[in-house]
Order: sequence, then structure tokens, then C-alpha cells
Amino acid sequence: MSGADARPPPPPAETIRADVARVLAEDIGTGDLTAALIDPAARARARIVCREDAVLSGSPWADECFRQLDPNVRIDWLHADGDRIAADAVLCTLEGNARALVAGERNALNFLQTLSGTATATRKYVDAIAGTRAKILDTRKTIPGLRLAQKYAVRCGGGHNHRIGLFDAILIKENHVTAAGGIANAVRAARSASPGVFLDCEVESLDELRDAIDAGADRVLLDEFSDGMLREAVTLAAGRVPLEVSGSVNLERVRAIAETGVDCISIGALTKHVHAVDLSMRFDER
Repeated sequence: MSGADARPPPPPAETIRADVARVLAEDIGTGDLTAALIDPAARARARIVCREDAVLSGSPWADECFRQLDPNVRIDWLHADGDRIAADAVLCTLEGNARALVAGERNALNFLQTLSGTATATRKYVDAIAGTRAKILDTRKTIPGLRLAQKYAVRCGGGHNHRIGLFDAILIKENHVTAAGGIANAVRAARSASPGVFLDCEVESLDELRDAIDAGADRVLLDEFSDGMLREAVTLAAGRVPLEVSGSVNLERVRAIAETGVDCISIGALTKHVHAVDLSMRFDER
């Protein structure tokens, strides 16, 4: 997982190609009827502009949108994913087949505006807790079909990834505990079924925190704890297990949460409540 000052690697190229192929098929279908008004041999130059302060993310998807339509398109990025962008900055310039540029425009901007929105929101939380030990984590509350893209955007904003899905880590929540007959039983069953896999356990009280620590959880998620309870939890854990906070986290409260001494703060709003960044693409005058 990448920190705030690193350039996170994007998902595998085949993932990005599949994401783009899916959205181009959805949008263009049997053909762009409006682009057909343009001379098929015409070439054009364009630029993509960011209309508000933001953190950039999504350039590999934007590139792929245009390249699947024009393999010879030239794209020159003036900023890299993870950069802070000032309002009215030019993100990149493009030169290629005019039909391909207009057909790919909306899809490229959709990826950029959504992923930059996630990166920008993440950066605000990362900045808010600067100087504390806490890390900002994402969740599985992502746009269907774009999980790896949004989790990449979180890393572009300086955040860290929680588990990718249900397959790569265990998170025992209240329904698992109820079904298993208690935290100790749930942890024991999980260790037996998936030995060596990272195990996070959600708790809703200090007594449950004690149970999770005694059961040997790798990390404990404190759900809907007040700031006072969080301080008690940090004292109780005494460094024996990392503590994660989830629930009722916002920009106004996140600093106070981090200052209690917890290790991680997971925030579904990073990927769920996306404010799309305002972008536009304009052709240069001929």
C-alpha cells in the first residue's frame, strides 16, 4: 500500500483495458452517430482542463479510452496521478483522429472526474490527520465494477487500501459473530478455515474488544465508538493489536479520532460519496 508521497502503480493493464472496453461498448454501441458527421480522415488537437482544485487520478483509463479508438493518438500529460491540481490547469494535450477524440471524450472524462473525485476526497482526510500515527483506509463500498480503479484512486490521494474483496482477508462482523455464537468461536472457525490469512474483527464495546484481543485477531475494528471510548480502547489494547475505527467519520471529527492514538480509520465515503471533479475537453481552433 502506498503512502501520501509515493506514486502508486495502477491495476494490471488487462483490468484497465476491460474497464474501458465495457464502457465504450455501453456508450458507442453500434457507432457514434454524431461523430459520423466529421470527415473520417480529419485530425484534431485538444486539451483536457481541470476546472477546480483537485488531486488527479485516472490517467491510465483516459489514455485507454482514446487508444482503443485511435491506436496512434498522441497524449502528453502535464501532470501525473497523485498531483495536486490547481483550478483551470491543463491536464494533458491530445492529437489524433477527430472522430476518435470526440467519441472517447465523455468516457475518458467520466473516469477522470470520478477517480479524481475519490483521490481529492482522500487527500482531504489525509491532510486532516497529518502528524498523527493514523492511516486512512478505504472500504468495499465502491462503484460496482470499478473497485480496483477506486482503490487505486485512494492511493493516489495518499490513503491506504483495506482488503480488496471477500477473498483476500477476513473481516468478522456482527452477523458472523451472531451466527458463530461469539467472537472467540468466530475467530477460531476463521483460523481453521483460512490459516495464515489476515483477520480483522469488528467490535461494538470494550468487552468485545477484550474478547477479540484474547481470541488473537490481527486487527480490531472499533465500530461507532465515541472519542472517549476510543481513548479507553487504546489504553486497553496497549499496543497488543492495531486498532481501526469505522462509523460516523467525517472531516470535522477525523482529527479528533486520529489523536486518540488509533492506527487506522476506514471511511466508506471516500468511494461511496463521490463528488466528480469538474473537467472539460476542448478542441484547439483549426
